[in-house]
Amino acid sequence: MKHFFLGILLTATALFSQAQNIVTPQPSPTQTFRQNFGVGNIEVSYSRPGLKGRKLGTDLVPYGDVWRTGANSATTIQFSDDVTIGGTLVKAGKYGLLSVPNAAEWTVILTKDLTVNAPNLYKQENDVVRVKAAVTKLSDKVETFTIGFANFTNNTCDLQLIWENSLVSVQIIGNTDEKVMKQIDDIFGKDNKPYYSAAAYYFDNGKDLAKAKEWIDKAGNDPANAKAIHVFWLKARIYKKLGDKAGAKTNAEKTIALAAEVKNDEYIKMAGEFLRTL
Repeated sequence: MKHFFLGILLTATALFSQAQNIVTPQPSPTQTFRQNFGVGNIEVSYSRPGLKGRKLGTDLVPYGDVWRTGANSATTIQFSDDVTIGGTLVKAGKYGLLSVPNAAEWTVILTKDLTVNAPNLYKQENDVVRVKAAVTKLSDKVETFTIGFANFTNNTCDLQLIWENSLVSVQIIGNTDEKVMKQIDDIFGKDNKPYYSAAAYYFDNGKDLAKAKEWIDKAGNDPANAKAIHVFWLKARIYKKLGDKAGAKTNAEKTIALAAEVKNDEYIKMAGEFLRTL
């Protein structure tokens, strides 16, 4: 009899152990992602609930209530660099991302508290940012709640909250220009100067073209760049923008000649079309 009960106990233990190994899908899958922005990044961690036949604002996430902007644990957002949101400077760091949904407008909140996952835990005195954002109505229904980023420039992007037929967008403004300019100032105090990169940044961002020309000329005169197609292609465009058509033509032709040596059809086509505009 003793052995009989021991056998039952061992069998039950084995079954329990097997049950512990069962893995099932998360009802609201967790997602953590990092988005490059400017010269840094933004990281978001949240759980993604689905509608599952329910209605936003009534059956789930009641309008007017503070929401954790996701499911399960608190939603967080982390900035590698200082940003500005709704006119407020947000220092680099990690914050809770909350919201108050309504039919026509949401209030988006960044809080110092990283643990708010229920309305009763929210304390307004911990707010870092509180900004209102109008709802854009979507024609197609989005089943799963989604946080994303869109409409990028060098210095701005939009944080987007999307669910059901609602899209809410909040602009984030970075300090990209300040950081890049500081890099240029710091690096140019050293012997090995990145003339091409600095000239390209000035050209692409509408800064001092005379300075861009000075730097691209130095890059072009560097023996290491004797066959650097991209250097002479940038020279051609800077010269054209400065009104020097002869210089633009010379450098575009140099671009084509160098590209032909390595059979780079893309540069040949771009420089050829460029020459026709002079």
